[in-house]
Amino acid sequence: MEKASTRGHLCALWSILIWGTTFVVTKVLLDKFTPAEILFTRFSAAWVLLMLLDHSMAKTKSFKEELMFAAAGFFGVVVYFLFENTALMYITASAVGILVSVSPFFTAFISRIFLGEKTKRYFFLGFVLAISGITLVTLNGGIDGALDFRGLLLACGAAFSWAVYSTITKRISTWGIKAVPMTRHIFFYAIIICIPVLCFMGFDVKLNDLADTKVLLSFAFLGLLGSGICYVTWNNALKILGAVKTSVYIYLIPVVTVIFSVIFLKESISLTEIIGVGLIFIGLFISDKDKLFTSDKKTAQQTQ
Repeated sequence: MEKASTRGHLCALWSILIWGTTFVVTKVLLDKFTPAEILFTRFSAAWVLLMLLDHSMAKTKSFKEELMFAAAGFFGVVVYFLFENTALMYITASAVGILVSVSPFFTAFISRIFLGEKTKRYFFLGFVLAISGITLVTLNGGIDGALDFRGLLLACGAAFSWAVYSTITKRISTWGIKAVPMTRHIFFYAIIICIPVLCFMGFDVKLNDLADTKVLLSFAFLGLLGSGICYVTWNNALKILGAVKTSVYIYLIPVVTVIFSVIFLKESISLTEIIGVGLIFIGLFISDKDKLFTSDKKTAQQTQ
């Protein structure tokens, strides 16, 4: 039981450490590509990787289950990344990373309604501390004094869509499908759904563009690690720990994003922002203080 719990926490932590840096990498790619082009390219690469890792299919029993996979692809990939990538065009990578961290709050309510998952008594105290940190950063102008309202709404929309994705994926994980084929099937629907978006927004990624080492490495990082591997580890964490407990790790994204934004994008950081990130970090540990490092007995037994 404890081994399963530990594995779940390590999977969630790994995913967050990588995802916290993807904001920075995506910000770099936005100089040459549109949000839709980045989305389609990275997840196509991720789908190929997962196919190489595991050829088995995600077998469903009904049309309703297929719709659940399609909904996961729509909310967790297409909507989330279109909103997130577009938000990066208006505000800093640090600001987007911080605003997206409101997702656990949405996840708690959605999971309570649709999955019956209970929230720990300290969850909302932790959330208040985390949202206070987010507010400090927001009032500070999104790190560098240039917080665009459009970016704010898009980032919050991304947070909500991720909460919906986490709830749907937790339900899918109870069907006994292995993480790799499950994730690949979600990506399949995401790619299909993305095609009409590309018809509207255009797609102009050429092989010559990928000849640029910086661009190629960025897409490889986003597609292979940020999408292919991290979605699998995140879905594993959802299966073991549950949607609410896993989503709490999202509070760590701003910490990772801010550090890498300062190092690689030379984005400025203020004392107010440091205090805000500190509150978010503390909120992570308080949000599930009852059993932060152990999963529920029933959930852990299901993974054995």
